[in-house]
Amino acid sequence: MMIGAGTAVIALAGCSTTARETAQPTAAPLEDPTLASIYGPAPNEQFPLPAVPYQKIGKRYHRQIVSDPTGERPGTLVVDTANFFLYLIQENGQAMRYGVGLGRQGFEWVGKGIIQYKRQWPRWTPPDEMVARQPELVPYSIANGGMAPGLNNPLGARALYIFQNGEDTLYRIHGSPEWWSIGKAVSSGCVRMINQDVIDLYSRVPDRAAIVVASLPRTATA
Repeated sequence: MMIGAGTAVIALAGCSTTARETAQPTAAPLEDPTLASIYGPAPNEQFPLPAVPYQKIGKRYHRQIVSDPTGERPGTLVVDTANFFLYLIQENGQAMRYGVGLGRQGFEWVGKGIIQYKRQWPRWTPPDEMVARQPELVPYSIANGGMAPGLNNPLGARALYIFQNGEDTLYRIHGSPEWWSIGKAVSSGCVRMINQDVIDLYSRVPDRAAIVVASLPRTATA
C-alpha cells in the first residue's frame, strides 16, 4: 500500500551543520571488504574525500538493498523521518536504502515534491532568516555569494534540491563530512548523507524524480 503524504509544511532549511562527534574508545573492528570499498576514499573527486569509518556507524544505516516498505513507484525517493532512512525505490519490490541524519527542518517538512535539479560540489547559501539568527554567517549570505564548495561546505559533495508546486522548498538532500550524525537528530539542517552515499544517490536519480517525505512505522530492522 502506498504511503500517504499530507499537506506540506514548508520550513526554511538552511542545511547548516552543527553535530559533533563524541568519540568512544573501542577495540578495532574487523574490516568488511565490500563496505571498505563503498566507504573508502574517493581520490578522483574535485575535492578528494577521505574514507569513512563505517564500522562506527550502525549497520542498519549502511547502504544496502532491502525490501520496499513503501509501495511507491520505482524511481521514487522516500525519506522516512521516523527511522532515519532514505529509500530509492527499485523494481521487483526492492529499494536501495541509505542512512540519513535529520535536522529540525527534516522533521517539519512532509509531503510530496520533485528533485528539481542536482549539483556536484554545490555552493551553500544559507537563507536570510538563518543569517539573521546567526550573524557569523553573513560572509556566506545570498548577498555575498554563499560559501564556496569544499570539504567543509555544509552541503558536501552533492545536493539534490526539492521543489513543490514549482517553488523551492529550501529543503535539500545533501552530503556531509559528519558521518557520526547519520541516524541522529541534529540541531539544524535538511537530510544529510555520508558523502560517499550521496554521490551514489546522485548517480542514480534523474532531475524531476518524485520524492515523498513521510514518517513510516518505527522499526528495529537491522
